[in-house]
Amino acid sequence: MGITKSLYGNTADGREVDVFTLTNSKGAEAKIINYGGTLVSLKVPDRKGNMDDVVLGYDNLNGYLNGKKYFGALIGRYGNRIGKGTFKLNGIEYHLSKNEGKNHLHGGFEGFSKKVWTANIVKSGRNECLKLSCFSKDGEEGYPGNLNVTVTYTFADDNSLRIDYYAVSDKDTVVNLTNHSYFNLSGQPSGSILNHQVMINADKFTTVDEESIPTGELRAVKGTPLDFRNLTVVGKDIDSDYEQIKFAGGFDHNFVLNVSGKTPKKAAEVYDSASGRVLEVYTTEPGVQFYTGNYLNGKDIGKGGKAYEKRSALCLETQFYPDSPNHENFPSPVLRAGQKYRQTTIYKFSVR
Repeated sequence: MGITKSLYGNTADGREVDVFTLTNSKGAEAKIINYGGTLVSLKVPDRKGNMDDVVLGYDNLNGYLNGKKYFGALIGRYGNRIGKGTFKLNGIEYHLSKNEGKNHLHGGFEGFSKKVWTANIVKSGRNECLKLSCFSKDGEEGYPGNLNVTVTYTFADDNSLRIDYYAVSDKDTVVNLTNHSYFNLSGQPSGSILNHQVMINADKFTTVDEESIPTGELRAVKGTPLDFRNLTVVGKDIDSDYEQIKFAGGFDHNFVLNVSGKTPKKAAEVYDSASGRVLEVYTTEPGVQFYTGNYLNGKDIGKGGKAYEKRSALCLETQFYPDSPNHENFPSPVLRAGQKYRQTTIYKFSVR
């Protein structure tokens, strides 16, 4: 595997942004920019061997500088939502920025998706990896602690994109890092994903209110439109009258994974019968947010000048559960001072 680097553009204040192309021996490639640690392109083969880009994004840096949909970006300090932008830790109430109504979303107004990360190409065995680092100061967006973060991308010969996350803080804080890539396995990202089939290895999901904030209930998927324990067509129940579907305008829910731990285990699978592409998601995290692009509306003009319409992509964001700092029955996202946060997620592509 090799990595090349070239200039991608400049931010408004003149900082250079580079694009790194990770190519494996099969000719597949991933392109990542150090603005937001963003995956801007991912080309993998279909069953006929044709290479196509399977992630949404923009043609140039300006799209990412001005965009609000987090296409392909690294998310932090806390991926997903924190209700009312507040949480308590060690008896202290912290007030975060409220960038989605009265709630906090994806790290705030200037989260990790808006940072220019320090990038280095490093060796790992026989492979080259892209190592990205950033610093989040104490009080940024309301979070406690000076936080040092490192994220490493590795693109292997089996067409798997591995993302290793690491963080350490000098104060107790909360951390929940993830990647927000929008996938369309057809290789035509302006098309619909309603015919994609999805499996999520979860018996339960976290119910939400009208603002997509978890209620604290862990509800069984059995007998609901959110039962994806076997490969299920995305469009089958996406317009159901089920209350949880109506709240989100489709699927936008955290699933309680049946697997988690220090070793990445299979959490989900996506299959596109037309192209034959398969995406398998492996993770160490306890949850995954399944989102079906419900808030895309054609106003985002993406690659090749294509308008991204509603449900033209899906996301599988590995994570702690949304609003976990406010729910004692959820896995804890608390990172104690000096402890090491680690998370690994692998997006592996094949054909069927």
